[in-house]
Amino acid sequence: MSTVYEDIGLRRVVNASGHMTALGVSTISDEVAEAVAKAGQQFVVIDELIDRVGELISPHTGAEDTCVTNSASGGIMISVAACIAGDDIGLIERMPDSTGLRNEIVLQKGHAVNYGVPVEQMIRLGGGVPVEAGQVNSTSAGHIESAITDRTAALFFVKSHHVQQESTISLEEMIGIAHSHGLPIIVDAAAEEDLRRYVAAGADMVIYSGAKAVEGPTSGFITGKKEYIAKCKKQYKGVGRAAKIGKDCMMGIVKAVELYDSRDEEKEALRQREIVESLIEGLSGLESVSMSIKADDAGRKIYRAKLDVVPGKCRYTAKEIVQQLQSGNPMIYTRNHFVDSGTILIDPRTMLPGDAELIVQRIREIAE
Repeated sequence: MSTVYEDIGLRRVVNASGHMTALGVSTISDEVAEAVAKAGQQFVVIDELIDRVGELISPHTGAEDTCVTNSASGGIMISVAACIAGDDIGLIERMPDSTGLRNEIVLQKGHAVNYGVPVEQMIRLGGGVPVEAGQVNSTSAGHIESAITDRTAALFFVKSHHVQQESTISLEEMIGIAHSHGLPIIVDAAAEEDLRRYVAAGADMVIYSGAKAVEGPTSGFITGKKEYIAKCKKQYKGVGRAAKIGKDCMMGIVKAVELYDSRDEEKEALRQREIVESLIEGLSGLESVSMSIKADDAGRKIYRAKLDVVPGKCRYTAKEIVQQLQSGNPMIYTRNHFVDSGTILIDPRTMLPGDAELIVQRIREIAE
């Protein structure tokens, strides 16, 4: 049976790379799809819906309130604008022009990542002036303290596999520094699986993608302390307009968060392991590649199949194998952060039934 995208002339995609925006992020369940469809067929006062959706999501994050948006990127822009413009309509309508205001957003240099776009660009869209503290592989509390001035509006922390993992300041330390200076701290946790941890740690605003780990429709949300979330909602009169979310996706994310919070984590971890083990077994016996299980670098409960090209045994480099996987039909996308080092990761989270067999077959054709 063809996919809806094949019906319009596009090739089928096997997503073994994880929740990647470039591939459509994730798939939604029938329950979420039904919520989206029903909401799209009726009318509602949007401001009232935004408030109600925030009330419905917050019990699942442990936060005082939540502001929905169209994406985690939109959440960054809105939360930064909230720290600078607050609830002053004159300033809200000025953003992202924050000339003369307290507008500096301090983040560790190792957190100035590119996740498809530079995170600093999203900060600037909210009127923020990014201030990088420390060095990429070495940041101390002293670096953060020295970067804080009377122009600092907030501290910013990125929780992601993209960031430098060693010799940096922990979130708990960053929260302590921010609050000791009377400043809010924003946490970008877009792809994180724990919806409660960062709020519980004391973060003022935590940003999640609604379409990644939660597997909802295209959406995002900012969850945290009521005083800051109220200011976030005010930004819909300004730059937040460009990040507005429709009624259908709002109801979809409510259902997705509800389902996500009731999931069986151990069952999901077991499902991932079983897929990974089937990949390893299917590719056993090849002299040109070696297979193993790889735990997530950022500490999430994620298991991936790790394929290492054996030097001198394989006629192709890891990068060439990736190119061949992506050039076929279906196109097979793997996780390629370490491809230059000869490593390809296969992420089971986004794989559909039958995908593992296709991946094994294609890699065997290439590697043999």
